[in-house]
Amino acid sequence: MGRAVDADGLFAVVAGAARELGFDYCAYGMRKPMPLSKPSTVMLNNYPDAWQARYADQGYLGQDPTVRHGAASLLPLLWSEPVFAQARPLWEDARGHGLQVGWAQASRTPDGCVGMLTLARSHDALSETELDQSEANMSWLAHAAHQGLARLQRPAPGTPVLALSAREAEVLRWMADGKTSSEAGTILSLSERTVNFHVANALLKLGAANKTAAVVKAALFGLL
Repeated sequence: MGRAVDADGLFAVVAGAARELGFDYCAYGMRKPMPLSKPSTVMLNNYPDAWQARYADQGYLGQDPTVRHGAASLLPLLWSEPVFAQARPLWEDARGHGLQVGWAQASRTPDGCVGMLTLARSHDALSETELDQSEANMSWLAHAAHQGLARLQRPAPGTPVLALSAREAEVLRWMADGKTSSEAGTILSLSERTVNFHVANALLKLGAANKTAAVVKAALFGLL
């Protein structure tokens, strides 16, 4: 993955590896943790144009059980009738566009980015033998693609690194557990004023409007 210099270049490498593994199509989606109200996303795929348009027109992203699975689990998922039991129109539509066999796996990085690789084809069900032989490489591709795309999405060199002091992180951890500034001060043997000083510094560094927002943002970025 190191030779890809942009997202399109990386995806071309991933698609080539997918073909070597026996899949006609692949898709990669990444969701960054911020902003919370509308997380930034990156979507790349080589699906047929007609299916891409249909998927968007029907709002299938919000119905797709593989997307829900990827948000909750890092385990691989094989497409099947039961998986799509609550999304029959999506399942039938995908099969009608030649996407009959599929496999997906999500990945996460400590900064809160979540990504998922989907491998698909129009024929030949994935047998136990093929999974035994190839699933390790499929999983490796999912994680390598995520690492590569996450690297490309990192801030440009020279951009200040988001970080908290040990004490700021400690104070926010107690805030996350529901403690007030007074209670956190008692636990940490600090005055309430000192606790609020550290909270104020954390708010400034995180660009957060209040303690709740600061705790959530710090947790999403792996700072706690």
